[in-house]
Parts: sequence; C-alpha cells; structure tokens
Amino acid sequence: MKIEKRGEFIHFDKKAYDVLKHYLLYQVNSIKNIFILVDDITYTYCLPILFQNINFLKKSNIIKIKSGEKEKNIYTCIQICKNLEKLQADRKSLIINLGGGVITDIGGFVASIFKRGIRFVNIPTTLLGMVDAAVGYKTGVNLDSIKNEIGSFYVPEFLIIDTHFLKTLSKKEILSGMAEMLKHGLIADKSFWKKMNQIQIDIIKNENEWKYLIHKSILIKQKIVNQDPKERGLRKILNFGHTIGHALESYFMNVNKILHGISVIIGMIYESWISFKINGLSISDYQEIKSYLSALYPIENKISNLEINKLLLIMEHDKKNEENKIQFSLLQEIGKCSYNCQVPYSLIKESFLN
Repeated sequence: MKIEKRGEFIHFDKKAYDVLKHYLLYQVNSIKNIFILVDDITYTYCLPILFQNINFLKKSNIIKIKSGEKEKNIYTCIQICKNLEKLQADRKSLIINLGGGVITDIGGFVASIFKRGIRFVNIPTTLLGMVDAAVGYKTGVNLDSIKNEIGSFYVPEFLIIDTHFLKTLSKKEILSGMAEMLKHGLIADKSFWKKMNQIQIDIIKNENEWKYLIHKSILIKQKIVNQDPKERGLRKILNFGHTIGHALESYFMNVNKILHGISVIIGMIYESWISFKINGLSISDYQEIKSYLSALYPIENKISNLEINKLLLIMEHDKKNEENKIQFSLLQEIGKCSYNCQVPYSLIKESFLN
C-alpha cells in the first residue's frame, strides 16, 4: 500500500484503521514510541475500540487528562509535555489524539511545540471533532475565557474518521456537530445545506446517509483550507457564526456552559440577520435560515443589555479583528459568504434584540 503524501490524509472507517496500521508498521524504524492522548470518557469508551482495531497499540503509552473545555489551557499542555519527557519521548515519537475537539486541539498543539515538533494522528470521536475541530491544521488552547487564543498551524500525519463512535453520543452532542456541517452548506454549498435540512438526527437509523454527509462536510472544509491554509483570506468564511458564537461560548464557559455547536447555531441566527441588514442576504434566505436553526435550537431567553455589552468586550479580542474593529464573515446568499466585514456596535447589539 502506498503511503499518502503529507496532507492527503483523511481516511474513513475500516480502511482508516488499515491505513494507520500499515503506516505504524511501515514507519517502525522512524517511530521510537507511540503515545495515546485520551480523556476520562474516551479512555473508557473509545480506547477499547481502537485496541480492537489495532491490537499492538495496547503497548503504547497512555496519557489521560480530565474531560471538558476547562482543561483546554496551557497548564494542561505543560503537564502533558512533562509526561512525555518523563516517558522519554523524543522527536521520533508519535501522539495519537483520541477524543473530541478538546483532545485534538490540545494534542495537536502539544505535538507542534514539544521538541519543536513531533508527529501526531487525530482520531476524533465526536461529530464536531470529525467535521471541524480535527480538520484544517489548527491547534490551540484557550487563554482564560478567550477561545483558542494560543495556538499554531500544524499538519497531522492522518485524520482517522470512525463513524461508529457517533453511536455513543447524545442528541445534544450530535446537534453541536451538525452546526458546523450546516455552516459549511451556508457558506459554500447550497445543495449541501438543503440535504442537511432533510436529515434525521438519529445516527443509528440513518447511518449510511450520515456517513455520506460527514464525508461531504469534511471535503467542503478541506477544499477551503487547501486554498488558504493560514487564514489570510478565503478561509475566514469558516468563521461565519463564530464571532458571536465564540463570545457566547466564552461568556457562559464558567456559568451555564453552552456547547460549541449550540453557540454557533445561535451565532449563525444573529449573524444571518446582520447579513440581511448590510451584506445583501435576501429576506427569504434569512427567514429560511432563522426558521430552520431556531427549530433545531430555540433561543428561549433574550440576552440582557448588560450581557450584550460584556459579549461585545469579548468580541474585541476576536482574532479576525483589524485596527480595533470587529470583523465578521457574513452571507451574501445561501452558499456564498464574504469576509472582513466591519459591523458597527449598534448593529451587533440590534441583532441580539431582533
């Protein structure tokens, strides 16, 4: 079997494990030791599945951290680096990140900085991880409540997609991942948006359809990333829904935690309204987006003026900003998106009250 060139690295289900197994055996002389990064949940539920598919990985060094967004910080990374040092990791070592977006973000970042860079493999176990967090070469951790403020661009050896992990997820976790898939349709592929509108959330009953849609969603994002790996221009459209969404996620991180995807769904509703007001999105497209996303996740409580002002302060730290002005990615129509759109504070506030 030919080993894929760096960057041609996404593999699905049974074939994925065959490719990874062959790679690990083929590279036996250049990989000194293998580390598997897990959290409390994936250690219990996902690690046995990995071992079942690649038995010799049982001999790997396991590094386990606590689960949850609170662990996504530089101190967790330092502790992982200390564990790697203690276990005699070197530049020929390999890290396998087995988990959701927190694990793949942390593990990729550690791989990018330890010994100035070691190899890593992502095996995302959540829908959000599969279609977003583990795709696109971004790694990073939060700085206090500011999302992904510390990070790097670093390419994994492989991205392994095993859709069987999805059967263990709750409806809310599926919904969180769906948000990014819906976003991919809204910014780049109208037909994909329409297909996502028709999917039933039950993974088990619609397994083959879900596999197709996950594959398609990843390809949409990967096509954008390949054109602009370092987010100098086009890749910024992937931030649609995230300027407001990340602010909501950060603000409620230590209070009533909102899942990333749920924050993005809410962000896309508000940012679609802004798109309608200043970026040419038609009223019919806006109403279609709002109707579907609101049905998926109804916004039950209006955000107060005090909370809006605090959210605006968080948005001021957004990485897309230039010259102290908040930048948005906004829809022109379903399937087409603009980036570097400056939005006045008054209109952002109005979007929350609309």
